[in-house]
Amino acid sequence: MHKGFLKAGHLPTLFASFLYFDLSFMVWVLLGPLGVAIAKALHLDPAHKGLMVATPVLAGAALRVVLGLLVDRYKAKRVGIGAQIVVIAGLISAWMIGIDSFAATLVLGCVLGLAGASFAVALPLASAWYGPEHQGTALGIAGAGNSGTVLAALFAPALAIAFGWQNVIGLAAIPLVVTLGIFIFAAKDSPNAPARKPLAAYFALLKEGDCWWFMFFYSVTFGGFVGLASSLTIYFNDVYGLSPVVAGYCTAAVVFVGSMVRPMGGAVADRVGGVRALVVLYAVAAGAFATISTGLSTIYLAMPVFLIGMLALGMGNGSVFQLVPQRFKREIGVMTGLVGMSGGVGGFYLASSLGYSKQLTGSYGPGFLVFAFLAALALVGISGVRRRWRTTWGELYGAARV
Repeated sequence: MHKGFLKAGHLPTLFASFLYFDLSFMVWVLLGPLGVAIAKALHLDPAHKGLMVATPVLAGAALRVVLGLLVDRYKAKRVGIGAQIVVIAGLISAWMIGIDSFAATLVLGCVLGLAGASFAVALPLASAWYGPEHQGTALGIAGAGNSGTVLAALFAPALAIAFGWQNVIGLAAIPLVVTLGIFIFAAKDSPNAPARKPLAAYFALLKEGDCWWFMFFYSVTFGGFVGLASSLTIYFNDVYGLSPVVAGYCTAAVVFVGSMVRPMGGAVADRVGGVRALVVLYAVAAGAFATISTGLSTIYLAMPVFLIGMLALGMGNGSVFQLVPQRFKREIGVMTGLVGMSGGVGGFYLASSLGYSKQLTGSYGPGFLVFAFLAALALVGISGVRRRWRTTWGELYGAARV
């Protein structure tokens, strides 16, 4: 990170965006690390386990669009405060009432989805403070808040053993309250934030082919990231017989890699261009998940491949969002919601398909193989639009690389 970047924007807001995103993501995927304990208590089969951990991801996908619209109309800080208060209230209510059925886990999953929608608040809040030449780095740092998934995988299984999984849901509200206080005092809306637009202008974006390309590209990178973050504790427990705590530690290691390299992906994209970076990263991801689909026999063989695959997905998240603000600078709030929604849909698909794959075939392999195919399809897509992007809208931004 060079001195020009440190002087370019508003560091307290960048930090607040990261922290808000981080703790919200911790809560968003909470059902995944608790999944082994919940499934045992409620007697859930593989398909129900997959749907349980996938529901917050799908709810988050839908709510990202809603928050994206609200951010463009009422500014990011105000929307972020309101959303966080609702999530805190939902966690406390669930803890007090209790979760005693599969249907109740789905209701809780919908509440947790609002925490996942924090993406549509944190990224526009940070993005508005930085110019095109710093978008990859700024959004990479703010977006590294997806490391909150590491906190959930690292601590939730052990806390569930110590205090009971129901109480972990209530305990999760405590760090959210602290984060809300910091966010209120540190975050500031940029004076350069895009002006409010009529509602019809948002739907006009769906007529743009590039909008759909970005949605697809992010559905693979972020969808893979959050789908694995939600599912791997259950997967490691089921396939390799790891205890919930050890499975959580392995999940945390994989997710940590994907989270920490997101800023690196943005910085690399700033230097070499987001398109060039994504060509390499999709190829690596496709190879990694095709390998995983073959059914690696031990955790010692599987972990390096998962780490490589997650590294590619994490860097890919940063690379996609190096490109989005260049193409849709004035519509960044809604684009963040739309692209973020597609990432959530991708995550829902991966998490639920792994559960159904296990239920129907007795193996997780087909689920991973289809995801590898999607990564290969994204590679073909980004290669196809490369020339057009660089010779059309890419030429408008001389300070940035496409």
